[in-house]
Amino acid sequence: MKTLIKYEFLKILRKKSTLIVMAVSLLLTAFLFGLPILQYQTYNQEGVIKGSEGIAYAKGQYSDLAVPLTEEYIAEMIREYQNLFENPDNVGYNGNEKFLIGDAYWEFVAPREKLLNAIAANYDAPGENTGLEKLPDLDMTNGAGFYQTREEKIEALLNMPSRKLSDAQKIYWSNMNSKVDTPLQYGYYGGWEIIISSFELFMFALLCVCIVIAPVFSGEYQTGTDAVILAGKYGKTKLITAKIISSFLFGVIAFTLHVFIACGLPLAAFGMDGWNLPLQIAGTTIPYPYTFMQAVLINLGVIYLILFAMIGLTLVLSANMKSPYVVLIVLVPVLFIPMFLTPNGTTGLYNLILFLLPYRATMPEISRYISYQFGGFVMDALAVRAIVYTILTAVFIPLSRLGFKKHQVSA
Repeated sequence: MKTLIKYEFLKILRKKSTLIVMAVSLLLTAFLFGLPILQYQTYNQEGVIKGSEGIAYAKGQYSDLAVPLTEEYIAEMIREYQNLFENPDNVGYNGNEKFLIGDAYWEFVAPREKLLNAIAANYDAPGENTGLEKLPDLDMTNGAGFYQTREEKIEALLNMPSRKLSDAQKIYWSNMNSKVDTPLQYGYYGGWEIIISSFELFMFALLCVCIVIAPVFSGEYQTGTDAVILAGKYGKTKLITAKIISSFLFGVIAFTLHVFIACGLPLAAFGMDGWNLPLQIAGTTIPYPYTFMQAVLINLGVIYLILFAMIGLTLVLSANMKSPYVVLIVLVPVLFIPMFLTPNGTTGLYNLILFLLPYRATMPEISRYISYQFGGFVMDALAVRAIVYTILTAVFIPLSRLGFKKHQVSA
């Protein structure tokens, strides 16, 4: 059996088309995940700083910001920001809002702008985005009340009529949120931020694997070797198993190469810093009690399950269609049509199905409170995706076996 698997694996690997598709896909992945590095820029008083120099400068700004966000620290930060407005020379006005300018901006705001925006966003009402506009007017008499405000905002989010969440779903998300440890630890997380915001780009790697796997069965029909294979001693048993195992083996290896490039480039450029920081520093209402690394690994796990299901579907189509090109004509819409569909909420059949389709399912959607209810039982999107794609894989594998086994050889 091992010999058959090795033979089938090498048969896939040695094809010229495999090498071409893999080379193009790996280069495309490197370009897409390397683009944020090439385009990166930040600013200081002297102007724009680009590329690796800009990354190093931005990371240096965080040297004094790797601190726990205690109520006292946040209150001190807000008060210091408010005090700068007392000097008219520090204040600019554009007709709508007042903001800090000159040394007040470059010495206090600029090095802390991302942190200040994260703090300010916590005081916005659900759906509101006022930037730093609210900070000067916050009543600090009784302290910042940062975490109490966070709890109230999450409660308001869960009770928004437009979300149409059931009581069971509200309890589910409240319980998950209660597991978030406070005070939040702040720090630099540039590399992880890029990875989490770019997961949908793995669709090209998925397509690459499907293109290579498409001829596994249908290629035999095209060359006419199906008659020889199916007439052989192990043609309808061990050889089919070997083809399926080698397809999954190739898919896992090929996709893992893409993962190493996709994650390796941002982490090499921006550093591993922030792997153990909580997701909530990127958005205080995120309910998942994970660190950035945990979120990346969990979502990668889901994407691997999507990969398995797509390999399974490709094998089913390959076993039932006479041309690899017809297989791809079916697969490409399955993979990419959801790219052009936009959810109009987080509930309702249309949205819940859309969040499970391959393109959308690659996105972690960690801040959207997407949940599925089965009777009194509630699960979040990550868990449902894992279950759905595991079931699909388990269904597709025997269907691909059956499709090839029952294939009628042309006379």
